[in-house]
Amino acid sequence: MAGFFLLVGTRSKTFMIQGDLWENGKRRTIRVKVGEVGRIATREARAKAKVLLGSIANGVDPRPKPEEPLSPTPNGPDPTLRQAWERYRDGHMKRKGRSGGTIENYRDHVERLMSDWLDIPLSKLGLQPDLVRARHEKLSQENGNYIANGCMRTLRAIYNHARKAARGLPPDDPVSAVDWNLERRRDTALGLADLKGWFNELAALENPVRREFHLFLLLSGHRPEAIKESRREDLDFRRRFLHVPKPKGGEARAFDIPRSAHDSLPGPRSALWAVALSLPISGMGISS
Repeated sequence: MAGFFLLVGTRSKTFMIQGDLWENGKRRTIRVKVGEVGRIATREARAKAKVLLGSIANGVDPRPKPEEPLSPTPNGPDPTLRQAWERYRDGHMKRKGRSGGTIENYRDHVERLMSDWLDIPLSKLGLQPDLVRARHEKLSQENGNYIANGCMRTLRAIYNHARKAARGLPPDDPVSAVDWNLERRRDTALGLADLKGWFNELAALENPVRREFHLFLLLSGHRPEAIKESRREDLDFRRRFLHVPKPKGGEARAFDIPRSAHDSLPGPRSALWAVALSLPISGMGISS
């Protein structure tokens, strides 16, 4: 059946239909969820898809209208954005061991860039995706393309997570209405020609701990935030390694960085690293 298809995701399979709806002489392509595999038989899904496609062919949008009430309570509650965010933060991000920086980034998106939406029900966004599209365009103009896209990814993750418990929420992701900004990978790496200037700036630093910290980052190729989490007890002089307890991905991905024989010999550099790892590096003005 033309327009009837199966959408396969990482965790679920969903029967969908897609058709061209003509309204006032203008064509608009829409998608409608028919049902999830396992909850609806293929024969039943095909029959339902035929009815939905027939409505679209007759110029009728079969999706729920904003003025229509949500499904009754058997399908679950209608959480606000604030409630959905708190549940996603505590029940998903913290449980999965997401880093503090990642959680803070999501918090900034929700509690600053979408602060005026915190106490509105998610169903309003689900039924009025134009609100989401307009917010994305506003953020693109005022905060930049990358922040606007990131904010929408955060909203999408929270909404989809909330739907697992609040089955009455509209199935269509409201962020699907967004026209995404083009993103290009940022090239901020040092080239060989840049190293001379970098070493000159390094030598100009008055704090020896900061000098060693940045030099270690260069030689190890590791992330500043992860190295800042290391402490004196993570530095093993005898076995010559530095333990990284909280790399990107959480404590489950902790690993050891081997240290060269020269770097492990007793001397100024080893002494500096012992001192550096015993100090609160994050409070010394060291940044990435």
